[in-house]
Amino acid sequence: MNDFKINTKKGRNPFIALNYFIKGLKFLGKPELRKFLLIPVLINLVLYSVAFVLGYHYISGFIAHIIPDWLQWLNWILWPLFFICFFIITFFTFTLFANLMAAPFYSKLSAKTLALLTGNPVTIEEQPVAKVIWAEARRLGYLGLRALPLIFLFIIPGVNFIAPFLWAVFGAWAIALEYMAYPLENEGLLFVEQRQMARSIRLGALSFGGISIAGLAIPLFNILVPPAAVIGATIYFHEINERADA
Repeated sequence: MNDFKINTKKGRNPFIALNYFIKGLKFLGKPELRKFLLIPVLINLVLYSVAFVLGYHYISGFIAHIIPDWLQWLNWILWPLFFICFFIITFFTFTLFANLMAAPFYSKLSAKTLALLTGNPVTIEEQPVAKVIWAEARRLGYLGLRALPLIFLFIIPGVNFIAPFLWAVFGAWAIALEYMAYPLENEGLLFVEQRQMARSIRLGALSFGGISIAGLAIPLFNILVPPAAVIGATIYFHEINERADA
C-alpha cells in the first residue's frame, strides 16, 4: 500500500502551483541535472524544428494556392492563424510524441531533482511492465474520450464560440496529468491514482498545466518547457507531501 499523501489545501493554491513551474525553470541551470536534460532537450529541438519547417512549407503553399493575388492583403490575418494551427498540431502530435520518446529520461530527471531537494539518494519504485503499459493505455483512452466530443463543438453553430475556452481548460488538465505523472510514477502511483491525486488539487493542477501549455505555445522557449515542467511538478509534490510537512 503506497503511503504517499499530500496536503490538498496547500496543493490547491493556484499561485504556488505557478511558482513551482518558475522554480522548474530555475533548476534547469543546476549542473547536477545537465546530463539528464541533454537528450530530452535535443529530442524537443529536433521534433519542434521539423514541425515548424513542415508547417511553414505546407501552410505557405496552401495559403498561396487558395488566396488570389488581389487578396494578398489577407496574409496578415492568415499567418497568425498558421501559428495557432502550429500550436494545436504541436500539442496533440509532436509534444505527445516527444514526451513519449523522452519519458525514461524524464523519470530519471524527476528522481535526480528529488534527490537534490532531499539531499538523499532516491530509489524509484519499479512497476511491472504490463501494469505500466495498461496504465498508459488508460491515460490515452481517458484523454481521447474527452478530446473527441470537444472537436465536434467547433462545428456546432451557437456552441462553437465556447469551444476554444473548453479546449484551453482540457489542454491545461491534460498537460498537468502528463508532467505530474513522472514524480508520481516514481512514487509507485500509476494513472488511476495519479488522476485521483490531481483531482484532489484540481485548481492547482489546472494552474500548473495552464502555464505549461502557455509556455509550449512560445517558439524556441517550448524546447525547455517539458523538462522545466517535470522538475516543477517534482518540486510541487515534494513540497505538498505530508511527509515533508511533518
